[in-house]
Amino acid sequence: MKTAIWLYLFMFVAFFDLHAQYPILSPFAISLGAAPSFIGLILGVYSITHLPGNLIAGFGVDRYGSKRFIVFSLIVAGIVLLVQSKVDDPWELLIIRSISGFVLAFLSPACLSLLAKLAKDSVQQSKLMAGNGFVHTMASVLSPAAGAFLVAKLGFVQSFTILGWILIVTGILAIFGVKERQVIQAAAELFPKEQETLPANHQSLHSHEHGTSKENQSKDAADAHAQRIPWLFFGIPLAISCSQGILFFELPLMKETSGSILTSGILFSLVSLGALVTLSMLFLNRVSPFIRTSMGSLALAFIFFGMSVEWPLPIHVSLFLIGMAKGVIFPSIATLLASITSSNRYGRVFSILSISFSVGAFIGPIVAGHMRSHTSPYFIAFLCLMSALSILPLRAFKQVHA
Repeated sequence: MKTAIWLYLFMFVAFFDLHAQYPILSPFAISLGAAPSFIGLILGVYSITHLPGNLIAGFGVDRYGSKRFIVFSLIVAGIVLLVQSKVDDPWELLIIRSISGFVLAFLSPACLSLLAKLAKDSVQQSKLMAGNGFVHTMASVLSPAAGAFLVAKLGFVQSFTILGWILIVTGILAIFGVKERQVIQAAAELFPKEQETLPANHQSLHSHEHGTSKENQSKDAADAHAQRIPWLFFGIPLAISCSQGILFFELPLMKETSGSILTSGILFSLVSLGALVTLSMLFLNRVSPFIRTSMGSLALAFIFFGMSVEWPLPIHVSLFLIGMAKGVIFPSIATLLASITSSNRYGRVFSILSISFSVGAFIGPIVAGHMRSHTSPYFIAFLCLMSALSILPLRAFKQVHA
């Protein structure tokens, strides 16, 4: 449990630093003389450079473990922020943001992989993933206001410097706080992999010597089949992230904000507060993660459809409901992937999940920007979610959770 607390701390600090920059980056880029179109590129390049980092992290975490990637990601990201405080040209800021996106891409797969290995059963795994969602949500609630406060009091240079040193110090603490070897040994005792590595004829002989029945052999074969995750499943996180990107693009432009940054910040906080509500409902962890993922995504799609047709619910209520749906979906996706994947493949699976989120976050604002003059961006979010749900391979997951 101490390791889980450390992991929560690392993810909180990383997400805190990331979200604290949201209200800072655009004004900082403007102060450097960046044009509005170039600012969009600066913000979007972070998601693009996330992709190669996620790919490398997936195989690297499975082969070399999580600890070195956690330490590397935190310390180097802190150094990058220190360098960012010294830039005086928009192109330099673009390069720094691209490096930051690549470096921080290692952190989430590494932490989620190690977090999943801490669990003794699926219920505890679900609780640990819910804790991760809670930490992420708390960071997204607190950090934008903290970032704006830092800039107001200290300016851009000192703000980036402080955020950078926070990451570096946290990375140094990770060297001593993460006991990965103990976690791996415990996971090996709970989920032995000997049967995965034995030759087929040796397994057959072993089964004969211990009187293994044909029924158990067929169950083992089904379990092995269940660990092959259908690629179509990753359409769900991609669609969810795309819909969130559309929301984050459209929200500051809504008439309800009246062009006020403060009002936009309050509306963003409503989404996070809604997520906190469902993350606090611990009894949901006993519900099948597949049911939570599919039903939460369906509810999110209906909310976006209601917003597209301007249903009578106030925007504040709609955003709160979106947050509640997110609080159900995000922990359940991670739990579902962990429950049907062998522990030696966690890094690759969670890296693919991060890639799906990054691609969706990049596509969403672009689509919204081009289509908002023709149709409601919220209707596009609805179509994305329903399309992903319609191609969801139900049969594969039905076999896993039967």
